Amino acid sequence: MRNIHLQNRFLLHIFLLSSILFFNSCGGGKTSSNIDVPTDSTDVSDTTTTEEVITSLPDTSYASVAKIKYSIETTSAEIDQTIDNLNDLYANAPGVFAFRGNPKRQANFGGTVSGTPDTIIIDWEFHTAQTPPNFKSGKWGGGTGWTGQPLYVKWPEDKLNAFAAKGLTNAEFSGEEIIVGSLCHTLYFIDFKTGKASRQPIDVGNPIKGTPSLDPTLNGNLYVGQGIPDKRPFGNLVVDMNQGKITRHFPEDRKARRSWGAFDSSPIRVGQFLFWAGENGTLYKYLIKDADLELASTLRYTVGGAAPGMEASIAVYRNYGYTADNHGHILCTNLNTMRPVWHFDNGDDTDATIVVSEENGHPYVYVCCEIDRIPRDASYFRKLDALTGELVWEYAAPGRRFNIEKKHFDGGYYATPLLGEGNCADLIFCNQVKNLKGQNGDFVAVSKATGELVYTIPLKHYAWSSPVGLLNEKGEMFIFTGDTYGNVYLINGRDGKVLYTQHVGNNFESSPIVIGNQVVVGSRGHSIYKMSIQ
Repeated sequence: MRNIHLQNRFLLHIFLLSSILFFNSCGGGKTSSNIDVPTDSTDVSDTTTTEEVITSLPDTSYASVAKIKYSIETTSAEIDQTIDNLNDLYANAPGVFAFRGNPKRQANFGGTVSGTPDTIIIDWEFHTAQTPPNFKSGKWGGGTGWTGQPLYVKWPEDKLNAFAAKGLTNAEFSGEEIIVGSLCHTLYFIDFKTGKASRQPIDVGNPIKGTPSLDPTLNGNLYVGQGIPDKRPFGNLVVDMNQGKITRHFPEDRKARRSWGAFDSSPIRVGQFLFWAGENGTLYKYLIKDADLELASTLRYTVGGAAPGMEASIAVYRNYGYTADNHGHILCTNLNTMRPVWHFDNGDDTDATIVVSEENGHPYVYVCCEIDRIPRDASYFRKLDALTGELVWEYAAPGRRFNIEKKHFDGGYYATPLLGEGNCADLIFCNQVKNLKGQNGDFVAVSKATGELVYTIPLKHYAWSSPVGLLNEKGEMFIFTGDTYGNVYLINGRDGKVLYTQHVGNNFESSPIVIGNQVVVGSRGHSIYKMSIQ
């Protein structure tokens, strides 16, 4: 463990940002490329104000950006690329509309329990179909894979009436809906109350591995990424919930610098734009007009001549977006200009989504990597300054890549970290793959301030699923998580005591959501579960 915490960090950054030289942003045409940046530089643009007076962060490029080669392409000079509203559009959305719920990817779902919970009860189990044996891409089964988080929406009355008038929903539909993308290339819609189908499923042609995203303005758009190419077109698409059908399917991008066209990431909307990271090495910025999407600009980059793909979902703080790729590059991008702000080498494949945390008025990001591309005996859990990319601390966890014949199982972190709340506000949690005793793993709690390991809990098997939290009336935090053998765990967040464990499903690769004291999560195979924490 390494601690590089700097004193008076925030005051230093303010001084730097107000005194360093202006650096012109890429311009002069539709396509522009970076140049070497010997020193940090700043262009403080006009602030964007909202009801809460949220201002844009500066169009800065730090010296670390010189390590990457990038190009920015805008599709039309008529599109104003500046985000018009930096408020969190998901804050007042009636449900969970994206992976980990909001632009910061904090998974603050508002879960609640009474007293000290000590049991988990299965309320319902919904079965999906499975991929047919003649699938060219192989037998992926059904249920959900990684990240596979369900969405939850409590539809307003006017939307329910419109759905009913068009015959889109079943007569008994309660109005609370679970939306989940399945490995059997199908979108499913489930009544949260009963576990029965709420409307007809939609076949999207290819398996869905990641998490869809529902537009927080309730314009009807459901954004869906495909994970495995069995059919063409292959990539990302839009489903109109008001019509019950696919309305846009974006073809594979011939300009992409990487040929793999999957979209396992969950896009996020900021202002009038949707930001979507692709496994083809491209960050896309779509302009949304009512329910129509128009490509506004792209950021494409290479490092050392290679174009890495992005499976992690983009996290956002104001107008800064944070992406991670399968070569371990962490990139902060000014989403107004699509120009990189800073770059950090995370050492290895980074699929877990970055989490943003504002602490004492200053933003930080938490990142963690796998043991995949580079032989090593540890994976890393890191805290970075969100404005500069400077390392604050790192926690090295023992682990290894585990090889079985021609297959390999990476060590490290696939799960997205969970920020502590209530009596655990000083902690951050995550599931780690160790592979030191077969395919084993741990649940870890780390100090947010120092990066020191507070405790570790051995799991029965390694876990890719991201943990979620619940608070009781005293502000005590309890954590639910699952592993890849289908076990579920209920953990006291403060001391790490396992309060309950049970074998439930086939393989919980997918991440859960929490509604009140109820958890919804998908399993490999063909099952989606709702469980109560009591």
